[in-house]
Amino acid sequence: MSRAVVDRQVPVYDVVGVGFGPSNLALAIALAEHNASSGQPPVTAHFLERQPRFGWHRGMLIDTATMQVSFLKDLVTLRNPTSEFSFLNYLHARGRLVDFINHKTLFPLRVEFHDYFAWAADKVDDVVSYGSEVVAVEPVLADGEVRYFDVRARCGDEVTELRARNLVLGTGLRPSLPEGVAAGERIWHNSELLHRVASMRERSARRFVVVGAGQSAAEVAALLHDEFPSAEVCAVFARYGYSPADDSSFANRIFDPEAVDQFYAASDPVKDRLMRYHGATNYSAVDLDLIDELYRRRYREKVLGVERLRLFNVSQPVEIADQGTYVRATVESLATGERAVLDADAVVYATGYLPADPTPLLGTLAERCRRDSDGRLQVERDYRITTDPAVRGGLYLQGGTEHTHGITSSLLSNTAVRVGEILQSIVERQEVAADRVEYAVSGTR
Repeated sequence: MSRAVVDRQVPVYDVVGVGFGPSNLALAIALAEHNASSGQPPVTAHFLERQPRFGWHRGMLIDTATMQVSFLKDLVTLRNPTSEFSFLNYLHARGRLVDFINHKTLFPLRVEFHDYFAWAADKVDDVVSYGSEVVAVEPVLADGEVRYFDVRARCGDEVTELRARNLVLGTGLRPSLPEGVAAGERIWHNSELLHRVASMRERSARRFVVVGAGQSAAEVAALLHDEFPSAEVCAVFARYGYSPADDSSFANRIFDPEAVDQFYAASDPVKDRLMRYHGATNYSAVDLDLIDELYRRRYREKVLGVERLRLFNVSQPVEIADQGTYVRATVESLATGERAVLDADAVVYATGYLPADPTPLLGTLAERCRRDSDGRLQVERDYRITTDPAVRGGLYLQGGTEHTHGITSSLLSNTAVRVGEILQSIVERQEVAADRVEYAVSGTR
């Protein structure tokens, strides 16, 4: 279904953002700074977020966990080091700048970085509608071309519409569970961890099974081991042990802004090789300090003869059965085939995330989006989905571009630079469109 450009009056924005996580928050800041300094007519924007307030992985805001990226890779610094929205300015506003300097670290607490995000979001809250879930996008036609996108959002019982010249999709990540696993009261993804701990405490939990070998899995195991001193925590993973994240200086160049250009220009075989080479910078990798801490706990318990932290390495769960009052987990050794049956109060899957597919929201527009031979969206260097020529408006992705732009696409490392590139693309394309209209009217240049 599509509409004619004149069929109804709705608010028209240069940019409408779907979702207001860190990526679209960074874009809102970039827009605010551009409008304040460019001397040109402002780029108008509005963002729609289904959460009632800003929130970022709240279920994993463990108060002892630290960020895995430098504070300098905040929402703005790599794009504009003088920005008032920087993490350093946040520290100054909170009265902790000197304390942080004395702390001698590049890696803030995760809860602190979340507070920084919320602090920044409050500064641009005039361009976001919280509690608004986007339910549909429809193309708006003029002279046979898609010039605008009508975005329909539900807020409570009300439905509102915005018209966009450009749509920026920042729909975030979705928890990933293995095929055949159904989430429930006692089977859940680690993204729900802190929301579940209180109810587990009320039940006097005696055993947990944690599936996964990455940073989140290790953090979940450590937290449950701390929070439930009478419970057994069984960590299940296919490796021999937790593997350290490769955060060495040269390996971290995969996150450099220049690396995006190199990755984008590379052939598919080279892209695949680079992802394999540097997967340990992010996937199924754990901070070495946490690995050492878990090993110390394991060894100490062996000495004391009371082993609460049990590692089922080189193993996999082959059956998870919710029995109502407990979950029966059958774990099989990959080496011997031997099976262990664990009756647990809960099974926690720390099995990562997948980018949310934005195309179901796009309706008939999805048919105009081009895909590669593997069915993945084709994406231009400026993060714009490749569409058929009749689509004049821009459909931009924040996330879901790992196959085209590299490993940094789903991480915070390149966010500030990426939003600057998206904004530049939007501004330049609007200038081209304005020139085209002027030429059509005057017939001369």
